Amino acid sequence: MKTQLLMATTALAVTFGAGAQADTLRLLTWGGYAPEDVVAKFEEQTGHTVEVTKSNNEEMIAKLRATGGGGFDLAQPSQDRIAGPQAEFGIYKPMDLSKINADLFIPSMLDATKANTTVDGEVYGVPHVWGTSGLVVNTAEAGSVKDYTDLCSEDVAGKVSYRLKRPTLIGFAFAMGEDPFAAYGDPAKYEEIMGKVEEALIACKPNVKTYWGGGDELMGLVRSGEVVASMAWDTGGWKLNEDNPDVTFVAPASGALGWVDTFALPAKGKADDVAYEWINFVMQPEIAAMITAAAGNFTASQGADEFASDALKARYQASFPPEAIDNIKWYPPVPAGLEVIEGGVLDRVKAAN
Repeated sequence: MKTQLLMATTALAVTFGAGAQADTLRLLTWGGYAPEDVVAKFEEQTGHTVEVTKSNNEEMIAKLRATGGGGFDLAQPSQDRIAGPQAEFGIYKPMDLSKINADLFIPSMLDATKANTTVDGEVYGVPHVWGTSGLVVNTAEAGSVKDYTDLCSEDVAGKVSYRLKRPTLIGFAFAMGEDPFAAYGDPAKYEEIMGKVEEALIACKPNVKTYWGGGDELMGLVRSGEVVASMAWDTGGWKLNEDNPDVTFVAPASGALGWVDTFALPAKGKADDVAYEWINFVMQPEIAAMITAAAGNFTASQGADEFASDALKARYQASFPPEAIDNIKWYPPVPAGLEVIEGGVLDRVKAAN
């Protein structure tokens, strides 16, 4: 497999350097997504220059709104920050998928991101860096916890934790056999689902040691043994695994909840061809592994986990066999009004005795 990937990398490098006109790529991205060693390799192989501006979702949208989609040639908003801003402000341009090497992407992630970034039949984003929330479990003491609702079992009474936040509502809904994302367009149905989740979370309160607020707090609770199972992020579980091999991230049976930061073309970008070159370059497995080392999260590059450090590769592959990857529930854009429903549920759960 590695031989095939190396051959593909060599072929792509030849393509990048073959008579391409030198140009500048103005990249609006997150910290760690365009590390200096990756930029240097791209510039060496293509003759192009990359100007990196580090940002976040809110700033990206603000910058592109202020210029009508100008000032940058490639941006990296989260997938749920594309359809809404595009429909309202027109700050992106459609992707030419014929210029994307789809074979470099994990198919289920590419398909999900294309679906979640489609506006009026046009695709506006493809996936890059991703992560999930699911379960962090001490497998020696809470091996029975396989899904979100298992946090409410007698086996772990008084030793579980989760946040009173939106991901908890969504995770419990999926574990209860509902599909909250499918109900996004039907507020009445969504409220019905959230009502069932509210009942479950109130009934589960005696099991909860505490509702954690920050990552450091959760790390301390798990390390001390006060908490043996929790909802948390994958990277947090892998960090804890470094200290205690019994603790790790578990993708829930009903599906981990996934976020994706994408590649999107600003409406007034001037270097689309260079942007596509960059996308195809950084999605090569060996290059993608360099980005994982810098950013801490994996990418949607097919096979890139094989080039990660041995320790991280082992943790990733244990948490995410192929079927768990395909079962990730990717966050779509949130319609207006649902936050009010969710907020009411969370307030009532918190107040319940």
